[in-house]
Amino acid sequence: MSQELDAWLAQTVEEPLDPELPICDPHHHLWEDRGNRFTPYLLPELRRDTADHNVVHTVFVDCMSHYRTEGPEELRPVGETEFVRQVAEGSARTPGCKIMGIVGFADMTLGDAAQPVLEAHVEAGGWRFKGIRHASSWDPSPDIGGYRNPPPGLLLDETVRKGIACLDRMELSFDAQVYHHQLLEVASLACAFPGMPIILNHTGIPLAIGPYADKREETFAYWRASMAELARCENVFVKVGGFGMGSFGFGWHERERPAGSEEVAAAIAPMVHACIELFDPARCMFESNFPVDRMAFSFTVLWNAFKRVTQDLSPAEKADLFHDTAARAYRLT
Repeated sequence: MSQELDAWLAQTVEEPLDPELPICDPHHHLWEDRGNRFTPYLLPELRRDTADHNVVHTVFVDCMSHYRTEGPEELRPVGETEFVRQVAEGSARTPGCKIMGIVGFADMTLGDAAQPVLEAHVEAGGWRFKGIRHASSWDPSPDIGGYRNPPPGLLLDETVRKGIACLDRMELSFDAQVYHHQLLEVASLACAFPGMPIILNHTGIPLAIGPYADKREETFAYWRASMAELARCENVFVKVGGFGMGSFGFGWHERERPAGSEEVAAAIAPMVHACIELFDPARCMFESNFPVDRMAFSFTVLWNAFKRVTQDLSPAEKADLFHDTAARAYRLT
């Protein structure tokens, strides 16, 4: 599969735009063997993909990789943090992008009992451990799956909020992954924990598949109105990206030849511009979501598209979008 994907991506090759612009990629994964269509993705593969652009820092985000196989169930995700710390320490000793942050998983349904799990993550990850993602993306349609298959209304659950309160006390962040019709749940959570950084993943995922496939305009309007409400919460940041996922309905991964950055930029521009308008560059950060989004386009094409969409912004605004917002939200410096 890796050779086939490499050959497919090689059909569309571009030179990097503005190659000196410093980038912090705040959302990528690492794994050795997924047992599915994804091949191993470790530091060499990350360095291969990021080589064309000036990616100086990155943040790893949970992907159920390298969990412990023994011991208490709730502590098994700490194995992922242990694994990523080793890779990150290797990145610090060699030329190329440095893995500066780790976002792991702890089951927030544990409530107050999440505290020792979080403490174990901090011990395992050291200063690189920044927070937790407990995905809550849920939809009633059988055509739409959710990462970890969460129940509806997870972020509104009282026990879950006790777990998130542990994050808040420990000055850690929370990554929220929801679909567009759940964005107000994130707003409710942000209001309940106004001092905790909450980072919305994947642009809030305005669905365009299944029952939403023929409702793009309606979904966009609902998504934008909900994002406007969410933007009132000053502790919320937005990862602008995830556009290569099938949920967005672009179908780039099904094409005979990969799209180029001009086409990608034109497709994503309405969502990117809305995020920047509503949240300001100081609370927006571009993300790669690699290697998941690598099924749709190369890293170079994706970041060229981001640069095309923002070509009219000021140097200070670009600095926020491409590096500084992520560094602030995840306390990388």
